[in-house]
Amino acid sequence: MSGAAAGPLRVGILGATGTVGQRFIQLLEHHPQFRVTALAASDRSQGKPYREACVWRLPGPMPPEAAELPVEPPRPPLPCDVIFSSLPADLARDVEGAFVRAGYPVISNSSSYRMDPDVPLIIPEVNPEHLGLLDGRTSPGYVVTNPNCSTITLTLALAPLQAQFGVEAVVATTLQAISGAGYPGVAALDITDNVLPFIAHEEEKIERETAKLLGRFEGGRIIPGALAVSAQCHRVNVVDGHLVAVRVKLASSPEPAAIAEVMACFSGVPQRLHLPSAPERPIIVRPEPDRPQPRLDRDAGGGMSVTVGRIARDRVLGYRFVVLGHNTIRGAAGAALLNAELLLAQGRLRRAAT
Repeated sequence: MSGAAAGPLRVGILGATGTVGQRFIQLLEHHPQFRVTALAASDRSQGKPYREACVWRLPGPMPPEAAELPVEPPRPPLPCDVIFSSLPADLARDVEGAFVRAGYPVISNSSSYRMDPDVPLIIPEVNPEHLGLLDGRTSPGYVVTNPNCSTITLTLALAPLQAQFGVEAVVATTLQAISGAGYPGVAALDITDNVLPFIAHEEEKIERETAKLLGRFEGGRIIPGALAVSAQCHRVNVVDGHLVAVRVKLASSPEPAAIAEVMACFSGVPQRLHLPSAPERPIIVRPEPDRPQPRLDRDAGGGMSVTVGRIARDRVLGYRFVVLGHNTIRGAAGAALLNAELLLAQGRLRRAAT
């Protein structure tokens, strides 16, 4: 593909009225490379201007450019060059597939295509080379996915350890914010004064996706990483910010201070390319014994950094730490946006013929 023509590329958002759809719209306001030109959502919203169809739930006003756009059906054609999708998994495979067949690049936050062997599952700082799965395609339509919100937070912290020391096994316990369930999400009487020790399909996603992300791109395919991953997931009464308590077995035996230094110095392709949504520091290491905390640390790096603390030796697997990420920014809309920025930098996105 050739690079984008002059001016921002036109973006269509599927699932535009939901929690992640609203984050897409918020993050794309004033973006130098992308402009929202199409919004699509469920039947009850279609035909209305976005300001009437959507109950805006994020801090700050609804971006005025989006407010007046009509909500359209989630099917092609849409007046855009690239699709950002936040559709529920039960709808996403068919709908996103229809857009791919119609020639649209689809940057998806849905789980539907993540584990397909020919679909890139990408964290740009971790595995940008996996976009090589797109090489040689003759159609302009394709899907690129970002991982589950907790998987992104966990894998960003594991990536520098994998590169420097080798990761053999991981046990991850998540404490996940209620916004991860969408809106209206979890009933107040269920989550108040309570912790819910089950989130459907979440543990399986973390275990499968982490291995794919930390795998090798070789011979035109992804060879999953050999590390063993075990996850337990819990919903807690926090609005935003997923916390992951991690125990990890490494192939070598560094001092905890060396682990902290490797994490704090970690960067990747987005930082070298100065992509608009890339945080200067993907991982922020805190020395305090009681950090990270969702209320204090979820907005680090504009919500695009993860924060690590409590790095220490562990009697069972060797090492432990806690990592926090903003689940609807770095864990969802911001992750997809950074993927799109990388695709554009690589010349894999272009303006559609009109």
